[in-house]
Amino acid sequence: MHRRTLLGSASTALALAVVPDASAQETYPARPMRLLVPFSAGGTTDVFARKYAERIGRVLNQSVVVENKAGASGAIAATELARARPDGYTLFFATSTTLAILPSMMRQPTYDVERDFIPIALVGVTPLLLSVNAAVPARSQAELVALIRAQPGMFSYGTSGVGSANHLAGELFKLQAGGIDLLHVPYRGSAPALQDALAGRSGVFIDSFVTLLQHHREGRMRILSVFSETRSVLAPEIPTASEAGLPGMVAGSFQVVCAPIGTPPAVVATLERATAEIMRDAAFQQELLALSIEPVADTTPARTRDYVRNELAKWAPIIRATGVTLD
Repeated sequence: MHRRTLLGSASTALALAVVPDASAQETYPARPMRLLVPFSAGGTTDVFARKYAERIGRVLNQSVVVENKAGASGAIAATELARARPDGYTLFFATSTTLAILPSMMRQPTYDVERDFIPIALVGVTPLLLSVNAAVPARSQAELVALIRAQPGMFSYGTSGVGSANHLAGELFKLQAGGIDLLHVPYRGSAPALQDALAGRSGVFIDSFVTLLQHHREGRMRILSVFSETRSVLAPEIPTASEAGLPGMVAGSFQVVCAPIGTPPAVVATLERATAEIMRDAAFQQELLALSIEPVADTTPARTRDYVRNELAKWAPIIRATGVTLD
């Protein structure tokens, strides 16, 4: 509330004094909440966020309005959360891009993950995959690495764009494989990158199960490894990159529910409990798996903060090495 004049009546002064007391006794949440989504409507992140909003609204008996704040690779939504009032009524459906990639990519950061956000919970992880066109004579990750080493300059990998999680995963893969010669070819989205991979114009393709699994099972593409710590329930027959000979080759996207720094601990605890209840629901877990998202049901704010810190530290040197920046 802005004071219009230095002078005021006793009743105005009393009203100003009473407002904090009334707010302190307010049962949270007492009014509709906002959930900021950093991308446009219709994508996987948006679908997940809307499913989450519907369920947490049901648990908390309050409406949760999803607001798509696309632009600047997600920085617009992240910056809005950083400036939001820390009362629990504005939340952020953050992603790996906004939490682990952009902070190291922006020339002039508009938010600070550590200073501006409180992570409520890590709710989903989407591992990335190493795949090749079916005509590529490599049946395993090790065979592909050997093939690239034997024919330097002959192979490229396509991704959804420069600075994307897929791009950075490819650069980490090259590093882990001993600095192999594999050219990055960026596209404007996964769809055109996939089309060129299917046509054989780029032999290697890095993306997620939602994009690749059907083509793998129909024999047009061959998934060689999963960039995750454990095998995926979506295709348990496919080995992890670590199992296939590259320890530490873990890469993918993730989703974290965040609140502004300064949000009262009691509110954070309420959101944590509500989110945990949602994520334990078996039916909801199956809905997420259908989107190729692996649900996380056993996290806490502290573990989520550690997870984000580790991701930030892992990707910062890779981003510096690529030279990619966002103005």
